Amino acid sequence: MYHLIYIADPMCSWCYGFGPQLNALLDALPDAQLDIVVGGLRAYNTEVMDEAKKATILGHWKHVEAASGLPFSTSGMARPDFVYDTEPACRALVAARILSPDLPSRSMLDVFHAIQHAFYAQGRDVTDLQVLAEIGTAALTEAIGPDSLAEQAIAPLDSADFLDTLRAASTISETRQDFAQTQRWGIQGFPALVLEHDATLHLICSGYTKTPVLLERIEAITKATP
Repeated sequence: MYHLIYIADPMCSWCYGFGPQLNALLDALPDAQLDIVVGGLRAYNTEVMDEAKKATILGHWKHVEAASGLPFSTSGMARPDFVYDTEPACRALVAARILSPDLPSRSMLDVFHAIQHAFYAQGRDVTDLQVLAEIGTAALTEAIGPDSLAEQAIAPLDSADFLDTLRAASTISETRQDFAQTQRWGIQGFPALVLEHDATLHLICSGYTKTPVLLERIEAITKATP
């Protein structure tokens, strides 16, 4: 079985664009385990973004849109008081991980993608904890499945519970731990994908990379090791 580690940030545009490539990779490696480590692209930023910086970032988005074909909305950036702090969105993924520790890795990736889609395609404010609680609750409910909740006699997920988990000191701390791990690994860019093979970590990509190249690199690493 392949063990992949995906280091990314929900508010990283190239991570958003990489989504279809990663999904295709996991389709080709159906037994792969995927762990997500949130990287903190612009974590704890407090500066209101001026129009020049917005224009620069929107220019990057156009490149991602052209490469990936994914939809983009600029409304999320249009707010005059917009602060590009990616820590809350990263923390939402950690909160989902805490609330559903047994969720299959592919389903947790769906939650990650739901946060991205809300920001990039729908223009929602994913720096707002209440908005993130709504997105996270809906994504987890869909990932788990209402039928599964009923079969296991589990109460429906509640956005208030998600919000409480988002605000918890333990969630904030675990998010910081993800950021620290990213730095310890020396990750320089997102998205990054790492293969753990024979107790060694191998960097498969740092930046947007297409599925065939990912598969070639994984095959080269696994074949090179007896």
